[in-house]
Amino acid sequence: MKHRGRHRRRRRGRALRAALAGTALALTAAATMISASQATNAADPGALKPLTASAETTPLRLTEHDVPRDALDRLSDAMGRPVGVGDVLADPDGSLRDAEDCTADDRRPLPVEPAATRAYCWPGADTDGWRPGAVTTSGDADDDGRWGEHRVILSGWSQAGTTAEGGLARVAFVDAGDPDRLGYTWVLLTVPVDEGRGYRGLGSAVSGMVWYQDKLLVTAGRGEAGALYVYDVDRVQRATVDGPSVGRVPGGWSAGGARYVLPAVASYRANGAGAPLPGGISLDRSTAPDSLVAHEATPADGDGPTRLWRYDFSADPARAGLLDTDPVAHAHAVAAYETELTDVRGVLSYRSGWYLGRVTGTPDERGTLWRQDTDGARPTRCGADETHRCWSGRATSLSYWQETGELWSQSGRMLFALPLASVDRSLD
Repeated sequence: MKHRGRHRRRRRGRALRAALAGTALALTAAATMISASQATNAADPGALKPLTASAETTPLRLTEHDVPRDALDRLSDAMGRPVGVGDVLADPDGSLRDAEDCTADDRRPLPVEPAATRAYCWPGADTDGWRPGAVTTSGDADDDGRWGEHRVILSGWSQAGTTAEGGLARVAFVDAGDPDRLGYTWVLLTVPVDEGRGYRGLGSAVSGMVWYQDKLLVTAGRGEAGALYVYDVDRVQRATVDGPSVGRVPGGWSAGGARYVLPAVASYRANGAGAPLPGGISLDRSTAPDSLVAHEATPADGDGPTRLWRYDFSADPARAGLLDTDPVAHAHAVAAYETELTDVRGVLSYRSGWYLGRVTGTPDERGTLWRQDTDGARPTRCGADETHRCWSGRATSLSYWQETGELWSQSGRMLFALPLASVDRSLD
């Protein structure tokens, strides 16, 4: 049986690579139709400019605010004992489809160059009305790539206009242990209210997300009090009522249609109303200590430049998964830069390079993936006319699974991965 299973996986792997290669060829052909003016209208952003003056770095400071332990305990006492990641994975809502079984429209947002080596699509019935957002993995959570015995991908989604707070945000916990079958379970992101006697939905799109140790850090927009919200993955609560409401309802607890709830345990607030907010975040394990990197959230019509910065994670075992703070709970940027790139929608830092995904048109058009450092910048190229527009215009997140060397992202209904080394090989 083991040999037959291994042969089956090899056949499926060959079929998947063929499907992805066919998609990439079709998209490359489409890319060659871009006019020369379109292909060359993105100016070289040059080198990153370090920001060192206090006036430049102080606005990036965050202030940590904990949800009182009494409030969290009161909520768990009312809802029942929290469950762990393994319990959530063992109770799936559905499964993703391999790329070979996805429609051509679903595969259209996949990058052209470098091409995805693994890809899956979400069922339309379970994601209609929801916008895909950030991705993080157990490769972020632990350097061995696993959370306990599990390999896990977390996929963020948001739904606008459904609550007074501005929408709902949820995360799919994806069991990635078997590459032939990725099951997932929805968990609603919430914020405790009334001293833990209830909760509300997180009213923000999930544009950035990092799972580090037992904490999940999620970006929040200006409609929320925090710039980042912090969740403890060991504090997942079960909803007891299936319905569209969020919070305590007659008969129990509801989670907007999800069966699980994740209440925030802390938040990081920006340094004033006009301070820059993180638009995307990712983990950098190539620094000592490990660090959280961010790009500035900017409006679609912003004319740049865009700020990039990083915070150290705490080395204190009592503060696992939290940012390093000073005695008054301030997290300070330990490095900051300015890039001339605009419309940045994804950030990753590894060793000396910063990888930046950029929107170059509408979300249905090709985007650009750049590698930039203090010496210069290079984009990936594709097509006969060597256009920069090779990346997915819809992708808003970059996450590096160091144990496997894979870069993970999400675009439209496609969840996909490719070797980070293939990005470096395709740079101009």
